[in-house]
Amino acid sequence: MLSGVTSTVPSRTPGKPSSGRPRLLLIDGHSMAYRAFYALPDTLATSSGQITNAVYGFTSMLTNLLRDEQPTHLAVAFDAGRVTFRTERFPEYKGTRLATPDAFKGQVPLIKEVLDTLNVASIELAGIEADDILATLALQAKAAGMEVLVCSGDRDTLQLVNGDVTVLYPKKGVSELARMDPAAVEAKYGVPPERYPDLAALVGETSDNLPGVPGVGPKTAAKWITAHGGLAALLDAADEIKGKAGESLRTHLDQVRINRELNALLTDVELPLGVDDLALEGFDREAVHLVSDTLQFGQLRDRLLAVDPSGAAEEEAPVAPGVELDLADIAPGTLGTWLAARSAHVGVEVAGKAVAGGGDAWAIAVAEPGGAAAYVDLTQLGPEDEKALAAWLADPAAPKILHGAKVAAHMLAARNLDLEGVTFDTELAAYLCYPDQRGYDLGDLAMRHLGRELKVAEPDGAQGALDLSLEGETEGQAEAVRAHGVAELATALAGELADRGATHLLDDVELPLSGVLARMERIGIAADTEYLTGLEKQFAQGVADAAAEAYAVIGREVNLGSPKQLQEVLFDQLAMPKTKKIKTGYTTDAASLQDLYVKTEHPFLAHLLTHRDVARLRVTVEGLLKSVAPDGRIHTTFQQTIAATGRLSSTDPNLQNIPIRTEAGRQIRRAFQVGEGYESLLTADYSQIEMRIMAHLSGDEGLIAAFNSGEDLHRYVGSRVFEVAPADVTPEMRSKIKAMSYGLAYGLSAFGLSQQLNIATGEAQTLMDDYFERFGGVRDYLSGVVEEARATGYTATILGRRRYLPDLTSDNRQRRQMAERMALNAPIQGSAADIIKLAMLKVQHELDARGLTSRLLLQVHDELVIEVAPGERAAAEDVLRSQMGAAFVLNVPLDVSVGTGATWHEAGH
Repeated sequence: MLSGVTSTVPSRTPGKPSSGRPRLLLIDGHSMAYRAFYALPDTLATSSGQITNAVYGFTSMLTNLLRDEQPTHLAVAFDAGRVTFRTERFPEYKGTRLATPDAFKGQVPLIKEVLDTLNVASIELAGIEADDILATLALQAKAAGMEVLVCSGDRDTLQLVNGDVTVLYPKKGVSELARMDPAAVEAKYGVPPERYPDLAALVGETSDNLPGVPGVGPKTAAKWITAHGGLAALLDAADEIKGKAGESLRTHLDQVRINRELNALLTDVELPLGVDDLALEGFDREAVHLVSDTLQFGQLRDRLLAVDPSGAAEEEAPVAPGVELDLADIAPGTLGTWLAARSAHVGVEVAGKAVAGGGDAWAIAVAEPGGAAAYVDLTQLGPEDEKALAAWLADPAAPKILHGAKVAAHMLAARNLDLEGVTFDTELAAYLCYPDQRGYDLGDLAMRHLGRELKVAEPDGAQGALDLSLEGETEGQAEAVRAHGVAELATALAGELADRGATHLLDDVELPLSGVLARMERIGIAADTEYLTGLEKQFAQGVADAAAEAYAVIGREVNLGSPKQLQEVLFDQLAMPKTKKIKTGYTTDAASLQDLYVKTEHPFLAHLLTHRDVARLRVTVEGLLKSVAPDGRIHTTFQQTIAATGRLSSTDPNLQNIPIRTEAGRQIRRAFQVGEGYESLLTADYSQIEMRIMAHLSGDEGLIAAFNSGEDLHRYVGSRVFEVAPADVTPEMRSKIKAMSYGLAYGLSAFGLSQQLNIATGEAQTLMDDYFERFGGVRDYLSGVVEEARATGYTATILGRRRYLPDLTSDNRQRRQMAERMALNAPIQGSAADIIKLAMLKVQHELDARGLTSRLLLQVHDELVIEVAPGERAAAEDVLRSQMGAAFVLNVPLDVSVGTGATWHEAGH
């Protein structure tokens, strides 16, 4: 427990640093904007469709730097283009970098516009890189007696570090920065900052496409440089270096010299501004409001205005205030009383470790928006308090808000603590609001929605953090801050959920489902390790055999995993038709090689493709073996926040990547078996659910009639399209109809269909035209759903699950067409996800209601797997058929297929 502390720490005012010296902050604009672009989702966009992830992230980072570093002077340097004096000296310089994404290019002018409103200088010069501008300014500032901070993700800037210059290097995204002073550089790289370019010349720089000396790593390079007193002396003594590393160095002397020439930063660039011109005077606040309105920045605007160096921040738009937390001193035996007094809006943070299907918890923090908070050390609880805590956690009538409740439930379960009464999960809520986002870190969400960092305020009052006294014992403060942040964030996200019509999805689907998934993950599924071991050996032999057969065809051994060596074999030695041109030659990806094999039927390709397939299966089996827990079962993790369409994802191990219809896949599924004390496995899945959803959403009478006829769907549709009797639909006709029917639901074009069926594009287009002539409702639906999404900005499933697609109005044709395919796919695949989730909830509820001990184990795609207790076979099957069939009422029936057996394979159907 903690002693009770209550404190409000005053926020510090931006101004001169405590040293009294002027402080110049230099930022590599492109470097930091790129990091923001890739760290934040491209769903960060205005209502007009302008993507703003790079400009938002850059501005957020700049705001933090202004707040935390309090510079007196500031400049941002940008690269003017790819052609510089370095590319003239070494054309391959940065040659491996991908083309700048269009979505990023359009944001650089916006970043400069933001800088203009802040009266911050931005500098770029033709033929000169941003780092050279920063190096020149850093040298000028040092000479002027200034303290210098260089914020860049380019390691070349480390050569600037000295007693007056510190590099702020991003550690994760753009939110966490490492302070690289001389001691930090030497500790990390083994050489002082001025020698870092020597080390980089030896080891190379991948991002700049500067190759290093093969076999020479940073430790060897640092040892050599230290021993010889620098690179120049080392190169003069190259003949004295022994061993293979010495031979490698002598072979690559010219490249090392080029590397050293290119990584040296210019410090004498002629600039339009001097350091005296970079003083921060204050923001153009009216312009800040205008550009923030345009970019729809919301709370970021408030954070930005709060760090206005003119001091006007206190007059308007204050930063989100610090929160006074009252961390209670709970006497032994009184925890139950304290918990009972809490409101209906309580944030809970569980500290511990999570593993697949389990974990451990060692502490819990509870906090209310008003500031009341407590930290409970689970390892120190007395019996009375432990009983009170267990009762409160398990009480469904005691509301609790968590971030990632499923993981918390696993950790608590390790201490025999049940978690019930979760009324809001901020991770799931954020996912429903922003399904395309890459990750839902609590700290990132708090910064975005609350304008606050979830950390304890520094003694001098870091703005936007939570104020909590640092005097005395500090145990539990971080957890209390996060618990408070969860409670506060829930309010913000609840409003966004309501705006998106998604409140019911959280309350009625995702939240209850997280509890079901937690049970499934803890149970796991039994695995036959002896069988898996034998299968791994079988696949390992298959890999070796396929490689040997491939080598025999070409008369030599090569690395079958090396694109470079494969290109040489395929296109030089065997003179095969060229595949798609890429930067490093011609692609050797799976689709291209499969297409090449269809064209050539070359035996080398046959063995290569077999090698790849079997190697992939071997990796799958190896992963399964490593995943078998001490209880003999595999505990996969079901992720609710990965797929933007709403589908569940299986990870650690991924059970969704096991082939379903291949013999190898069937072999792997035999390893999953009924566990001890149970009778059998029972599987059930939906038949043609995507096409049934298509019939429902489109309302096409012909498609609805096809399902209601009871005949084979694709044969029935084929008879209509080809104008023949159902009995006269050939297997080839049926195959074409099946490919097209499913392809249309996923945005397949005539060209895509032609590639899939290996027919001419014209024939594929005719097939599609004939299909649409017979099934006009499908045609109208597919065209209408894209136009509706273009007008509203989003698509929706049968339960109202939205996916926002700003690229539907993009000027970039490629991005627009991709968004159109997503608009076609999301409602159908997302509705299938909705239905299987509803089915899981109904199945679990009915199993519990009937008092059955049979248990739900897996959900893979549209399939559910149940472990059947002795004597419950008929009842369990009835639960699956009745509850899955009634999961949602469509215009066509939901057809459920069921199978049983001792293994997952035997239970297939």
